[in-house]
Amino acid sequence: MGKHSILLLGVTLVCLLIATGAEYMKYKDPKQPVNVRVKDLLSRMTLDEKIGQMVQIERQVASADVMKNYFIGSVLSGGGSVPAPKASPETWINMVNEIQKASLSTRLGIPMIYGIDAVHGHNNVYNATIFPHNVGLGVTRDPELVKRIGAATALEVRATGIPYAFAPCIAVCRDPRWGRCYESYSEDHRIVQMMTNIIPGLQGDVPANYPKRFPFVSGRRNIAGCAKHFVGDGGTTRGINENNTVISLNGLLSIHMPAYIDSINKGVATVMVSYSSWNGIKMHANRNLVTGFLKNKLKFRGFVISDWQGIDRITSPPHANYSYSVQAGVQAGIDMVMIPYTYKEFIDDLKIQIKNNIIPMSRINDAVRRILRVKFIMGLFEKPYADYSLVNELGSQEHRELAREAVRKSLVLLKNGKSAYKPLLPFPKKAPKILVAGTHADNLGYQCGGWTIQWQGVSGNDLTQGTTILTAVKNTVDRTTEVIFNENPDANFVKSGGFSYAIVVVGEPPYAETFGDSTNLTITEPGITAINNVCGVVKCVVVLISGRPLVIRPYLGKIDALVAAWLPGTEGQGVADLLFGDYGFTGKLARTWFKSVDQLPMNVGDRHYDPLFPFGFGLTTKPSKEN
Repeated sequence: MGKHSILLLGVTLVCLLIATGAEYMKYKDPKQPVNVRVKDLLSRMTLDEKIGQMVQIERQVASADVMKNYFIGSVLSGGGSVPAPKASPETWINMVNEIQKASLSTRLGIPMIYGIDAVHGHNNVYNATIFPHNVGLGVTRDPELVKRIGAATALEVRATGIPYAFAPCIAVCRDPRWGRCYESYSEDHRIVQMMTNIIPGLQGDVPANYPKRFPFVSGRRNIAGCAKHFVGDGGTTRGINENNTVISLNGLLSIHMPAYIDSINKGVATVMVSYSSWNGIKMHANRNLVTGFLKNKLKFRGFVISDWQGIDRITSPPHANYSYSVQAGVQAGIDMVMIPYTYKEFIDDLKIQIKNNIIPMSRINDAVRRILRVKFIMGLFEKPYADYSLVNELGSQEHRELAREAVRKSLVLLKNGKSAYKPLLPFPKKAPKILVAGTHADNLGYQCGGWTIQWQGVSGNDLTQGTTILTAVKNTVDRTTEVIFNENPDANFVKSGGFSYAIVVVGEPPYAETFGDSTNLTITEPGITAINNVCGVVKCVVVLISGRPLVIRPYLGKIDALVAAWLPGTEGQGVADLLFGDYGFTGKLARTWFKSVDQLPMNVGDRHYDPLFPFGFGLTTKPSKEN
C-alpha cells in the first residue's frame, strides 16, 4: 500500500471517529492505571453527575428514569427488601441488571454499585446458607474459618448479581444489653481484630506488591466489603443502640479502633459510619474522626458510606434540620449517603450548598474520586452486568457443610453434669425414648435470629431452607430411639413419659438493632417454664439460642448440662453433632457471662470482674467412642 493510501486511510479513520463521537476516553481503557482513569472521568463530570455518584437509594425507588435523570451512583436492598418473595437468583440478577442498564445509558455510562446486608451469609435471600452470627464465630477464634465463610458468602452474594455487602460488623460490644451485640465477635478487640480475616475472604487476598491501604476486590467471585460502624458503636452507655459512647480518646483508640486499622490493611473497600455519638458528638458529623483520623491519619483510600438515613439522625428529632444534616455529614467526610428514599431533597440541598460555597468543590471531588476508585478496582466498568454462572453457589451443599462446621466450633459447653465425675454429654444415640422440648427446638427463624429474610428476622420454618435442631436430633439418633417433641410440656407429662433424657431448646426471639435493646436479658417464656417442668424430673441439657448471655443463674441448679448455641443459622445439624458426640465441644466464651444484669457493663479485665462464667471459659468433650 502506498504512502498516499495509508494517509488517506488514517484521515478516514479520524473522520469516522469524529463522526461517530467515538473519542478515546482514558477512563474506559482498562490498561490505564486506576488513578489515571479516575482523574480522566472526574474531569468530564458535571456537578449533577458528581452529586449523583454520592447518592445511594433503595431498590424500590430505583426506576430507570430516576437512575438516568439523577445519575444515581448506588442502589441497595434494605433488610427484607426483595424483588419477589422467595425470589430465585435469576430474579435477583435480572433486577440488578435492569437497574444497571439504566445507569449505563447515561452520558458517561458510569455503572452503579448494588449493596446489601449480607451479615451472616446472604441473609436476605431465600435458600441462602445462613451462617452463625458473629457472636458465635468469635467463640471459634479461628480466622481461617471466617475467611472461608467470607469467601462462601461472596459467592452466594455474587450468585444473585450483587457485588457489594455491608459487612463485616467489627463492633466491640461492651454491654450485652445492646440489641446489636450478636453482630459483634467479642468484647475483646483482639478477637475482633482476628476476625477481620473475613475481609480477604469476601474481597480476596491483597497481592504483596499492592499499594497499602488501597481498596482491593479480586474479581467476579469476590465482593466489596464494608467495615462498620465507625467507631465506638459497641460502647454506648447502658448498651442503648445509637446512643453515646463516653470514653477517652485513648480508650476509643485502644478498644474500638484497632479492628479498623486491620481492616484497612486488608484492603477493605468501604467503611460505614455509626449512628452513635462519641462524647456527645454524632459520628455522622465528626469530621475529626472521619476525615482527620480515618482518611488522613489511617490513609484509608476507599469510600465512606453513611448508615440508613444516617445524616437525618444527626439532629434530634431526625430530619429536623435537613440542610444542616447534609452540610455536617458531607463536611465530616461521608462520601456516599444512604438516603434511601428522599433523594431529590438531598440532591437539591447539596447543590445549593455547593453553589453558595458552603461545601467546597474539593470535598465533592474527594468523595467522587473515592467512589470511582472502588468501582474501577472492582472491574465494574469492564463487566457491569451480572450473569447466571454462579447461581448454583446459592445454598450449595459445600457451603452448608462449612456452616455446620462453624456451628460445631461456635457452641460453648458451660455445664456438663451435676458432678464433674458424671458428665451428661455426649448423649447415647440409642435410648428407648427421649424428649425434645422448648420454643426454639423446631423454629428455624428463631435459630437464625435477626437479619434473616426480614430485617427483624421471622418465626417459623417457612422462611428458608435449613435444618432445625429437632430435625437434627431425629437425623442423628438410632432408628430405634423414639423422639417425642413437646414445645411446652407440663410436669405430669414429663414425669409419666419414661424419658431417658431431655433436650430443652429455649432462648430469645429474633430482633435487630434498637428492637433488641434489653434491660433484663431474660429467657422468653414459656422457655423458663419448660426448664422448670423438664429439668429436675429427667436428666436434661438446656441449649440456649440467643444473641448474647442471658440470665441463667436462677435455673442452673436444676439444669444437668448447659450449652450456649448463640444464633447458629440454618445448619442445626451442627448442634446435634456435638450433643451426640460425633464431634467434641471446643468453644470458649468470647463474651463474659454475668451473674445478674446489675453487674453490667462488665468485661474481662475490669476491677469488679465477678462473672458466672468468665471470658475464655468452655468445657470440652471428646468424640464418643460409640460413634
